[in-house]
Amino acid sequence: MRLLYIGDVVGRSGREAVLDRLGELRARLRLDAIVINGENAAAGFGITRKICDAFFEVGCDVITTGNHVWDQRELVGTIDAEPRLVRPANMIPGTPGRGLAAVTTAAGHRLVVIQVMCRLFMAPGLDDPFRTLADLLRPVVLGGNADAILVDLHGEATSEKMALGHFVDGRVSLVAGTHTHVPTADAQVLPGGTAYITDVGMSGDYDSVIGMEKAISIGRFTSSIPAGRLAPASGEATLCAVLVETDPATGLARRIAPVRVGGRLQGAFPESDEP
Repeated sequence: MRLLYIGDVVGRSGREAVLDRLGELRARLRLDAIVINGENAAAGFGITRKICDAFFEVGCDVITTGNHVWDQRELVGTIDAEPRLVRPANMIPGTPGRGLAAVTTAAGHRLVVIQVMCRLFMAPGLDDPFRTLADLLRPVVLGGNADAILVDLHGEATSEKMALGHFVDGRVSLVAGTHTHVPTADAQVLPGGTAYITDVGMSGDYDSVIGMEKAISIGRFTSSIPAGRLAPASGEATLCAVLVETDPATGLARRIAPVRVGGRLQGAFPESDEP
C-alpha cells in the first residue's frame, strides 16, 4: 500500500497547492490513500465543511485537525456528520467528533487514522495520549482488520513525539508529527517496522513565520502593544508530505520518504518515483 500524508495546510496558498497538485501526485506516486492535516486550512485557523469537501473531491481519504479544530465554530455542530474528519482523540470526554476514522479506500484498502494531541506546551485538560493510543489500538490489528494504521501526533515537543512513536512501534504503519509547521529530517523506519517523522512540516508559504505574515508575527515579539490579527502568508506554498510504502502482508512500513513540492523549500521526491 502506498500512502501519502500531507502536513498542516495553511491558508489559501496551502489549499491551492494541495488542490492543484494532488491529482498529479496521485498518478506519479501511484497512491492508494491520501490523508491531510487541514487544521489551518481556513484562513490559517481551523477548517470548514466546504474546504473538507474540496479535499475529498480531489481524492483525500481522511482529514485530521489539531488544537485549532474549533476555530471555525460551524464545525462544532457538523463534525459528527463527517466520519472522515478526525479531531484529537484525547480531548475531554463528550467533545463532539471522533479521534479515529476507519475507511475503505477507493483501492479497497482498510485504512485506520488516529490522532492524539501531545500535552507538553499544549492545551490543558488533555487525557494521556499514551493511554489513549493504547486503548484505541486494542481492537485494531495491523495486518488483520486493518491494512494500514496512521497516527497523527499533534504537538510541540520533539521528545514527546519520539516517545509516542517508539511506544507504538510495530503496531502501526506510520506515526507522523504535526503542529510545528517545520519539516524535520528524521524520517525513518523504526526497529519494529513503523515509519516515523517528528514533523511533516506545513503545506504553506515558507516566506513567513510558520505560515503567517512576517510583519505581524515579528511585531508580537518586539512590542507589548498588540500587533493585530495573524493572517496567513499568501506567496507560493511548498507542499510538504511523506510517502509511506507498506508491506501488504503485515501493514508495516517498507520505507518512508519526504515529499516537498513547490515554493521556497528545497524539493524532495522519492528517487524511484521520479519520472
